[in-house]
Amino acid sequence: MRTKEGTKELDILEAAIKVFAEQGYHRAKISKIAELAGVAAGSVYVYFQNKEDILLKIFDSLWRTLYVELKKLSENKTLSPQEQIDSMIDLVFDTFTENPALALVFVNEQHHLVQKNEEGFTNYYESFLGVGEEVFKKGIEQNVFSENIDIKIFRYYILGALRNLLRQWAQDPKIFPLNKIRQNIKFLTKHGIKK
Repeated sequence: MRTKEGTKELDILEAAIKVFAEQGYHRAKISKIAELAGVAAGSVYVYFQNKEDILLKIFDSLWRTLYVELKKLSENKTLSPQEQIDSMIDLVFDTFTENPALALVFVNEQHHLVQKNEEGFTNYYESFLGVGEEVFKKGIEQNVFSENIDIKIFRYYILGALRNLLRQWAQDPKIFPLNKIRQNIKFLTKHGIKK
C-alpha cells in the first residue's frame, strides 16, 4: 500500500517486478499488479501504455542505475582496472542481492525485450556495456589484461554466464548462493583475462 501520494508510478513498478517474478511476464495480469500496488487498475494506464511498457520501464531504470554507478567507478582514478572489474561485478550482484525478484525478471524477461525491441530496448544497456569495454581497454593499455581477447565476445560471454548463473541461483539458491557465484565470476574473469 502506498505510504504517500505521488508514489503511484513507483508502487506500480515495484508491484510489477514482484508479479513478473512470481508469474512470468506473459501470465501476469495488470489487475494483479494494480492490486499489489494498492491502486485501481485504471490508474496503471495513467502511467503506462500497457504491460510491455511497464517491463521496458523496469529495465530502463535497472540499466540506467547500473550505468550511472559504473560510470562513476570507471572515472575513479584510484582504482586499478582489476579493481574496477571487481567493482563492476559487485555492482551487478549487489543490485540483484538487494532485489531477488528483479534478478528473476532480468533472467526471464530481458532476452524477450532485447529480441522484440532491438532499437528501442534501452540506451542504458549499451552504455553500461560500453563503459565496461572501456575499463577492459584500460587494462589492456596498462598491460594488465591480455590483448588476445576480443572485447565484444568477452562482454557477451560474461553477460551470458551471469544470466545463466542467476537462473540457476533462482531455481535453487542453496546450491548456487549469490556470493559464491560472485566470487567465482570475479576469479574466472580476472584470471582468465590476465596477461
